[in-house]
Amino acid sequence: MSGNIELLNDTLAAAKSEGRSALIAYLPAGFPTVDGGIAAIKAVFDGGADVVEVGLPHSDPVLDGPVIQTADDIALKAGLKIADVMRTVREAHEATGKPVLVMTYWNPIDRYGIERFTAELAEAGGAGCILPDLPVQESALWREHAEKHGLATVFVVAPSSKDERLATITAAGSGFVYAASLMGVTGTRESVGEQAQELVRRTKATTDLPVCVGLGVSNARQASEVAGFADGVIVGSAFVQRLLDAQAAGDAAAGLAAVRALAVDLAKGVRGDA
Repeated sequence: MSGNIELLNDTLAAAKSEGRSALIAYLPAGFPTVDGGIAAIKAVFDGGADVVEVGLPHSDPVLDGPVIQTADDIALKAGLKIADVMRTVREAHEATGKPVLVMTYWNPIDRYGIERFTAELAEAGGAGCILPDLPVQESALWREHAEKHGLATVFVVAPSSKDERLATITAAGSGFVYAASLMGVTGTRESVGEQAQELVRRTKATTDLPVCVGLGVSNARQASEVAGFADGVIVGSAFVQRLLDAQAAGDAAAGLAAVRALAVDLAKGVRGDA
């Protein structure tokens, strides 16, 4: 099986044709368990997410805030392996027919082997990878293998990125551009703000790729705000927090219900129905 970059492209284009932003959810593999993580992804798709990013838990997640770090620690202590991440992608994609990407830091791929990782991700039906810490100037070998297997390479841009740098990053990427709404780590915030809107404007000036905004969005009002200027709205910590709360209460079913309900709410937000 080749990768599913076409499915990702078609999904984002379909949202645009409906006059709305796409809803992209992030959930780490292996949390609260491997099976529980797969069930959570199915629940957010069922609630209205268009795309899901599966996080590959890492011991030194420089972009992730305390909520996602906590979930990552639980997954890693339970012995999560890359094979479990691939299984998560496969089962979530096969059950829903929707695009599933992996968000990962570079070190695990480098250790695992680029060819092995890209081949297995494509075989699992993955749509591509978001690589927040891979410098574009060091990405040629990765991109060669990703393209061979039909996988998107999504790079992250930040408010600090100069216009020339934005052009270099977007020229190398595929699928979409991940615009980090503000400097700092993932987490929920009161306001996503004008900084994100300006970053999207500057990024769109360099590319025809969809520009999707993450970091800080946690509710339908914020999703609606971001949907006013971005092609996609990315939500992670808010989903993970609901699973953490349910785990603390010892109620896995409540966690699935909570992430599904949040997806329903956010889906209304990206459609302007919030």
